[in-house]
Amino acid sequence: MKNTVILISGRGSNMEALIAARAAGALPVDIAAVISNRPDAAGLATAMAAGIAVRCIDHKTFAGREAFDAALAACIDGFAPDLVVLAGFMRILGDDFVRHYAGRLMNIHPSLLPAFPGLHTHRRALAEGVRIHGCTVHFVTPALDHGPVIIQAAVPVLDGDDEATLAARVLRQEHRIYPQAVRWFAEDRLRVDGGCVRLAGARAGDGVLVVPEAR
Repeated sequence: MKNTVILISGRGSNMEALIAARAAGALPVDIAAVISNRPDAAGLATAMAAGIAVRCIDHKTFAGREAFDAALAACIDGFAPDLVVLAGFMRILGDDFVRHYAGRLMNIHPSLLPAFPGLHTHRRALAEGVRIHGCTVHFVTPALDHGPVIIQAAVPVLDGDDEATLAARVLRQEHRIYPQAVRWFAEDRLRVDGGCVRLAGARAGDGVLVVPEAR
């Protein structure tokens, strides 16, 4: 069973989805710890209630990114993880940190990468008038929001959508695909080949692009 550490900065709804999938027997991982860069992150209480160890490495107490990254890595490595999962972790991590966890650092981004990297993805999607939006789970590389794609979920952009309604539709799909991506990792089914993720032993229903019904 893969040892996993989850990083959060706030409520951690994707963390909650992973914890729920594990509790339901659908995610064969051991969530060893949840770590936040904010002591007031609501997700820490959720993790503690689930019996998971929690830690806080407050970025405000460090002089710069390198010192924070080093302290965070030391904390993570104390749990000897096979996988580190970013679940709403709102800090840009330095290149050395990312390379340290190469191939075992996973993130979810609220757009269909490579479209709309960075912040305010739903607002930008609406401004551009796209008809399909969504979310992406990917391996993290030093290039921001640009690592090998593991799985994506697409949702329609509906007439009358605003930023809040579109964000809610995308978030429902985030909660579906992040546990799936972590499960594939735990089952040793993911391989990066030429910058692309290959899914070993693909079975019916293992599509990497999910287009749900409009809600």
